[in-house]
Amino acid sequence: MTLTNRLLSALPPAILTELAPAMATVVLSQGERLHEPGDAIAALYFPLDCVLTLTLTMSDGASAAIGLVGSREMIGLNAVLGHKATTQTGYVVQVPGSAIKLEAPVFLAAFDRYPAVRAVLLRYTQVLIAQMAQNTACNSRHALAQRLARWLLEVHDRVAGDEVILTQAFLATMLGAPRPSITLAAHGFQERGWLHYRRGHIHILQPAGLEDAACECFQAIKAECERLLSTQPEALP
Repeated sequence: MTLTNRLLSALPPAILTELAPAMATVVLSQGERLHEPGDAIAALYFPLDCVLTLTLTMSDGASAAIGLVGSREMIGLNAVLGHKATTQTGYVVQVPGSAIKLEAPVFLAAFDRYPAVRAVLLRYTQVLIAQMAQNTACNSRHALAQRLARWLLEVHDRVAGDEVILTQAFLATMLGAPRPSITLAAHGFQERGWLHYRRGHIHILQPAGLEDAACECFQAIKAECERLLSTQPEALP
């Protein structure tokens, strides 16, 4: 299977060829932290099969997970929207894997030069805003089991294969729930034959079962992503 990133794939081939000398494939390890609050953004990352948590740091130092970044997203959007440093957000690798690392000044120059690059990034910005809005509603309105099914599907959509490594600490952070409650819900899914869960290793056996159990938010965000990022590169302005 050829690993790709949705945003890079949406760019015209000629622009990708121009950017290629500034690109490198890197391997990110579980727990690795990228772009801590206040860090200058020297490089952008386009995940291929890794998954990262987007976290928000409060004034007292506490942090909360507000989104996921995987093969249909990027890290470092602030750099092309006028900010050379992060503010309150950071990124933590949850599922290890590979990503395309791209020098920020090179991509920023392409953003300024090519309408096609701006079109892709502005559409992605809309996707990101929609995801965060949906997350807010999801956390306040939907039951834990629904939200767990949703986040398992979100991660599954961003990796190659059906097995993912997710710690209970990650799931607790994403769901804002105690670990025993998450374990109980995961065991319920396992009893139904939808997944096999053991010590942070989750093998998704029946995604359709999880989709039936998940809240509407999984499909809502996926549909918005498809709507905004489905345009072929040649058709972009």
